[in-house]
Amino acid sequence: MNSRFFISIAATFFLFSCSDQSATVSVDGDQDVEIPIDESTLFITNASIIVGTGEVIQGGSILIEDGRISEVGTNEVAPLNARVINALGKTVMPGFIEGHRHIIQGNPDEWMANRAEANMQEFLEAGFTTVLSAIDGPQILELRRMINEGEMAGPRLLTGTFVPVNALPPTGQQGDPARFDQSRPPERPTESAGAIPDQVIIDTVQNAADAGYDMVKTVVTVTPGGPAIESLKLMVSEAHRHGLKAIVHAVSVTDAMAVIEAQPDHLVHTPHIMQLTEEQAQTIVDAGIPMMSTLSTFVPFFDENNQPIFRDAQPYPWNTLNSAGQGPVNARLLWEAGIVYGFGTDTSYLPRDTLKHELKALHLTFSELDIIKIMTTGTAEAIWLQDEIGTLESGKAADIVILEGNPLEDLYDLLKVNMVIKGGEIVVNKM
Repeated sequence: MNSRFFISIAATFFLFSCSDQSATVSVDGDQDVEIPIDESTLFITNASIIVGTGEVIQGGSILIEDGRISEVGTNEVAPLNARVINALGKTVMPGFIEGHRHIIQGNPDEWMANRAEANMQEFLEAGFTTVLSAIDGPQILELRRMINEGEMAGPRLLTGTFVPVNALPPTGQQGDPARFDQSRPPERPTESAGAIPDQVIIDTVQNAADAGYDMVKTVVTVTPGGPAIESLKLMVSEAHRHGLKAIVHAVSVTDAMAVIEAQPDHLVHTPHIMQLTEEQAQTIVDAGIPMMSTLSTFVPFFDENNQPIFRDAQPYPWNTLNSAGQGPVNARLLWEAGIVYGFGTDTSYLPRDTLKHELKALHLTFSELDIIKIMTTGTAEAIWLQDEIGTLESGKAADIVILEGNPLEDLYDLLKVNMVIKGGEIVVNKM
């Protein structure tokens, strides 16, 4: 059938049936023609669309062709070969982005063999189409390859590995909230623990680049001007020389204010030890350094007896927190100062649970619309993919979540995922 005939059909058809395999049209009222459905062409219609920029389109449609968004609006018409998705009564928004995660758990080889496939599907089921995993061994590179080459379903992955810049381990430092150890209160000194030799830093970054990581990450506990700052500057410059990003863990205000001198590509935590002043918040913003939320780190949850617990179910140590737990306050100060703010959980357990916990923490100081901006446009920019994902706009990758309900009215409707589209492909379908 030639192109001219297709044009004739388009001008005269009346669509009276459509299946997953084909659409049947009547030409001039007396001839039925079946047109095969092209699964690379999707048309979402009758949707409430949260674009990601703050705009909401009611009764809107989205045309997806070859993995990308072609059209978004209210007057679009479905091509004859499109698979039509009726989103009446549902909300359509950009795919969720997790900007700080630790994917691989326990023994990496055992996890890859026994848990990887199920865990990647869990991310998709929760609505996450992109995930940054901040510190992982070489197994994460194989996982990324398998997803990229279609051997396993999963979100697109950004991968990082650890580079030491001072003589402290990457975890278990005094005051590191990831550990929740009551014997080590968060109110801790911020002296540098000694510099790592320059050549070690240079070689470690070189190895990360050679292996194919996207970024390097370090943990910094410093006194302003201490040796760790010069080591951090070296790590950042070496990373950039090799085309890698450099991200930094700094959990106190003192640490955060010190490390911005080195101009890392983002800070992986909102400072939650000590409270920022407005001037300090503005200084961070003016430095142009994005930040991830990870607010649920120190926001308590409650057990069946209404007792406060950490997100890992450990008792909440009120007597040792002192100045910790300031994350939500600091987040608001930074937001009002104009920070590029992304969504991150700093967790390794079920994606849907971590999403729920971080939503609770964010909702202490942010509106529903602002939280959605954080999860989409904010995180996309913070992980350097704003030209590719984060909004539902023409030309962007077709990463889309269809929700039951409206998260602008009930934030926890973000947990009601009906369909997930990643790169134009339906990867979760509960409709």
